[in-house]
Formats: sequence, C-alpha cells, structure tokens
Amino acid sequence: MKQASFTSVTLKTTAIHTVTYFIVGVLSFIFLDYTAKYADPAVANYLRQTDHPLVMAGPFFQILRGFLFGIVFYALRENIFPHKRGWLTLWLALVIVGILSPFAAAPSSIEGMIYTVLPAWFHVVNFPEIFIQSGLLALLTHYWVNHPEKRWLNWLLGILTALVILLSLLGALSAFGVLPSAG
Repeated sequence: MKQASFTSVTLKTTAIHTVTYFIVGVLSFIFLDYTAKYADPAVANYLRQTDHPLVMAGPFFQILRGFLFGIVFYALRENIFPHKRGWLTLWLALVIVGILSPFAAAPSSIEGMIYTVLPAWFHVVNFPEIFIQSGLLALLTHYWVNHPEKRWLNWLLGILTALVILLSLLGALSAFGVLPSAG
C-alpha cells in the first residue's frame, strides 16, 4: 500500500472530524436536550448557552481541530493505517489522551471530575457523544485513508464539510444579529 501524503491525511481527517462533530453534535443536542442541560444552574456559569453566537459558530472552528488531529494521525500513520484494526488504536488514543486524560480539567475527563465543580451527571452524560464522535472519526479516517480509490467519498465528505461550514457561519451570523433569525 502506498504511503498516504500529509495533505491527504490532514484534509481527510479535517473533513471527517468537521462532519462527524456536526452530525453527532446535532443529534446529541436534540436527544440529550442540551438547551436544558446547559441552562442548569450547576453548568450555566461554566459553559456558554446553546444560542450563543460562538456556539453556533462552533462547527466552523472544527476545521482547525480536525487539521490538528490530522497532523497527529499523519505522525502516527505507520502504526495506524497499514493495520486492519488501526482505527481501534487511533480511537483508544483519542479516548485515553483526548477525553479521559487531557492536560486540563475538561468536562468528562478524570481531571475535570476531580477539579471542577461540575456535577457528576454532567461528566457522565457527555460520554455517549464524545465516545461515538471520536470512534467515527477514527473509523472513517482509517477507512478513507486506506481507500483513496473511493472518489465518491471525496465528493460526499467535501460537500458535507462545505455545508457544515456554511450552516455554522449562517447560524453565527444570525445569532450575532447580522442576518434575520428564522424564528
């Protein structure tokens, strides 16, 4: 198998991260009732409310995070992409280093559970969203990098990424009052 280029790995990772972040985030927003969860007095002073312009623009900023993930995935490419279950190695790295053990007291991390005043329920209720999104990121990136001949993936994920960015920017502009709101 030909070694994937830096550009290929980072662009594919960026697209997949942006799209999966948006889709899993929207589903979580609906099914986990983020509006009520984030308005809870125990959480409201820690996280922005769901109608805040920066929250609306959040998916747009995932381009940067996806690119940063892509840099790491590229650096680890020889240990991930040639192996059938390399996606699992990638997912475990994301879960262990990025979710449970980051160097900050982030929600749903071990440090967050120890050092923040966020209630335990808040840490736990985030697990399905972040485990599913990171799993999809690992699995889909592994598949796409290993199957460059699947041109339809280039088109599909390129179009979906563009739509996510457009919707995110329109939502943020509407929340800032630059565009009329849909309501």
